[in-house]
Amino acid sequence: MSHSPNPPGRRTPPAPPATAPVPTSADVARLAGVSRATVSYVLNNAAAVRISEPTRRRVREAAEELGYVPHAAARSLRAGHTRIVLLPTSHVPAGPLYSNFLNELQWALRRLDYTVVQYGSLGLSGDEAARAWAELRPVAVISLGETALSPQNVATLKRAGARAVITMGPDTVPGAHALVMDQAEVGARAAAHLVERGRRRIGVVVPQEDGLELFSAPRLAGAESVPGAELVRALPLAYTEESAAALAARWGALGLDGVFAYNDEYAMLLMRALQDAGLRIPEDTAVIGADDLLVGRLLRPRLSTVRIEMPTGERLAGLVDGAVRDPSESTERYDLTAVAVPRDSTPS
Repeated sequence: MSHSPNPPGRRTPPAPPATAPVPTSADVARLAGVSRATVSYVLNNAAAVRISEPTRRRVREAAEELGYVPHAAARSLRAGHTRIVLLPTSHVPAGPLYSNFLNELQWALRRLDYTVVQYGSLGLSGDEAARAWAELRPVAVISLGETALSPQNVATLKRAGARAVITMGPDTVPGAHALVMDQAEVGARAAAHLVERGRRRIGVVVPQEDGLELFSAPRLAGAESVPGAELVRALPLAYTEESAAALAARWGALGLDGVFAYNDEYAMLLMRALQDAGLRIPEDTAVIGADDLLVGRLLRPRLSTVRIEMPTGERLAGLVDGAVRDPSESTERYDLTAVAVPRDSTPS
């Protein structure tokens, strides 16, 4: 007895479509009517080779029509290194100053034909992070202070092909370019500004949000180091209207005549709460923040602040590009400074 291969009511499923071949640079070259070398020059933005704009356009249109994407690994083999710049992601909430700097940096690197890869390194030690980053074979690593790197970590990255390692923090790391920024200086500048204006009983806001102690602890220590203050008191504050209102409600009992509010965002939050509680600024309490945000200048009274002189994204991208083009054992150090900017929220 024979059996039908297709029982009634049941259809043979269609055969899966054949996998389309992956387009190659040779396919692009044929479609554009140019050599494979020309395709490579155009798609890799080779500035040293003169190619007419019509030819460049024809190659790009052919690549787009075919869906061709250059192979990053093959490109890296030809060049001897990748074009990846690894940027560990922030462990803490990024404020406007930091976010704007990172955006500017990434755009500048992109214009120089680098690929910025953000890497989530939360919970990794310096040793663990360096090994994880090295696996991606980046040509440069920009570690902005949240993962402490040792000289051995820098050496690990360089053995894996990193031509530039850039760190930010209170100290330099041997083998790495350094943006040196001591957060204690920010607190010291703010407290000194208040003391110079006759304020002797100073509160220092310590954010309760996780991760910010990396910055708030040294800022508090810097404020405590300033001579002339009778009292420097830590003020825990969450970034909510309720927390600010609760702190303002007991302000009279604290006996403070000035406050460094960690940064401009916390300063604006607390200043509004103090005003709602009937306190005059700066007559009853002087307020100073940090970061010099534009919105602080739009307040009334205008917010005094500590400005941090950050490098431009263009400058840092140029440092990366220079080190990639001409790696050497010498490293550069850039000292970032903090400067108090007096406005109306502190007395003149």
